[in-house]
Amino acid sequence: MTDIDSRIDEDLDRRDSAPGEERITEHEPVGGLPGYLLGFGLAILLTIASFLAAQTGLIYQPAVISALVVLAIAQMGVHLVFFLHLTTGSDNTNNVLALAFGVLIVALVVLGSIWIMGHLNQNMAPMSAHQAEMLP
Repeated sequence: MTDIDSRIDEDLDRRDSAPGEERITEHEPVGGLPGYLLGFGLAILLTIASFLAAQTGLIYQPAVISALVVLAIAQMGVHLVFFLHLTTGSDNTNNVLALAFGVLIVALVVLGSIWIMGHLNQNMAPMSAHQAEMLP
C-alpha cells in the first residue's frame, strides 16, 4: 500500500464518521494521553496558583480578586481545550455555538436574579408598627 493510498483511505474514514465524532491525531498537542496529562498538569498549577493568590501576601490585596478571575478564566480555557477538545476548527462550530448559548442562558439567569433581588426592597410595602413588633 502506498502513501497516497493510505491518505485516500484516511480521507474516506473521516467522511464515514458520526456527526460530532472527533479524530485526534498523534501530532496534535492535545491528542491522546500526553494531552490529558498536560491539561491535568496545567489545571493543577492553576489551582495551586489560585490558592497561593488567595492565602498569601504575594499579590497586592485589592488585586487578589482580579488575579483570581484571571486564573479562573485560564482554568476554564484549559478544561475546554484539553478535556472537552473545543477548538476553533470548522468541525467544532456547533460546539462553540452551544457553549455560547449556554453561557448566555446562565448569564441571563444569574444577572436577572440579581436584578430582581436588588429591586425587591423598593417594591415591598412598608412594614407596619405591629409587624415590626412581631420580629424577634
